[in-house]
Amino acid sequence: MSAPKPLRGRALARRPLLVGALVTGLAACSSSRPAPGDSAPSAEAGAASAAPPATGPTSSSPASAAATTPTAPTAPATGPLAGWSLEQRVGQLLMMGVDAAEAPASARRAITSLHLGGVFLSGRSQGGTAATRAVVDSLTGLVGPESTGGAPLLVSTDQEGGDVQVLRGQGFSTIPSALKQSEQSAADLETAAAGWGGELAQAGVTMNLAPVADLVDIADPDSNEPIGAWGRQYGNDKETVIERAGAFARGMESAGVVATFKHFPGLGRVAGNTDTSASVTDSVTARTGDAAVEVFSRLIADGARVVMVSSAVYTLIDAGSPAVFSSVVVTDMLRGDLGFTGVVITDDVSAAAQVSTWGPAERAVLAVRAGCDIVLASGDPGVVEEMAQGLVDRARTDPAFAARVDESALRVLALKGVQS
Repeated sequence: MSAPKPLRGRALARRPLLVGALVTGLAACSSSRPAPGDSAPSAEAGAASAAPPATGPTSSSPASAAATTPTAPTAPATGPLAGWSLEQRVGQLLMMGVDAAEAPASARRAITSLHLGGVFLSGRSQGGTAATRAVVDSLTGLVGPESTGGAPLLVSTDQEGGDVQVLRGQGFSTIPSALKQSEQSAADLETAAAGWGGELAQAGVTMNLAPVADLVDIADPDSNEPIGAWGRQYGNDKETVIERAGAFARGMESAGVVATFKHFPGLGRVAGNTDTSASVTDSVTARTGDAAVEVFSRLIADGARVVMVSSAVYTLIDAGSPAVFSSVVVTDMLRGDLGFTGVVITDDVSAAAQVSTWGPAERAVLAVRAGCDIVLASGDPGVVEEMAQGLVDRARTDPAFAARVDESALRVLALKGVQS
């Protein structure tokens, strides 16, 4: 997510995710294959220069999708998705924002009716671990064969530290900013992060949308609104960022909390915040030979399980669309060039100004078609409902997109430990 407005929002695995066999099995059951984006502390979940994103249909736009003949996707004969409805599969691809202090009835309804695969504890809570656990239990208690196919919920939050710490109160430490954390040795930071992760686990949180892996290597870090201005970076050189962000993630993972590296391919060189600006553009970061991208490449090689994609536009990589909607960024670059086999989550695409040109349903379709596995939406519950319906409608008329949905659902289930 972006920079601070009041936030709406096991040791690091050294092996690739075990999803290859699952996806291969899916391919054998599907007649077609798919064709080859959190920023700064806004209250939830940014980037530099002019050039607004394209507003008309582009190569990423639903208007250019092939598919017109309605086709009901066929469930795989075996595997974790056997017997699941299309709606249940789509639900695994959605993560909805929920007030961390009190789960509204709309959130509980969404888990049962939209079959949500994940929730994001957003806003600010001073309730402590016990109160947070009560909120989480009210949501996870709705898991079952009819709601989520029996798969557990991913329960996430933003617990970076500094200005980006959703959960506070008794049982939660006051976590320093990433820049302050980086003053510790990597070993000490890993130990500290294991403690912070243990607090999250005690509260029922299974996923942290941290650490920030953005390289802020510009002359004036404070001019970088989403990251540098808030001290969210682990340093201003790639080796420090790789070492410290990796240490934070290993600590979280050792406590049983999934770490999320963000915001690929980097938000450390932009001026604006994607939550509040519709023209956040990076005209510097390149697809190859770039230190900011190398940070993610090295962390992926060390076993990263989840990567969040930025919603900024990167003109040297794909000037036609925000990164979360770009198959060049997500499929060709992140998965192809960097070999990432884990789960890709978008930055918050609920009410972010950067993607406001597109309607909710279109945002979800574009993100999934680009290769994202989880669409994060922390705002109005109605937005998530539109996204769910948009994904279902597209999958019903486009066999390649239906296969794309299943591929992502399998990755999400593998992250949750649900195997064939």
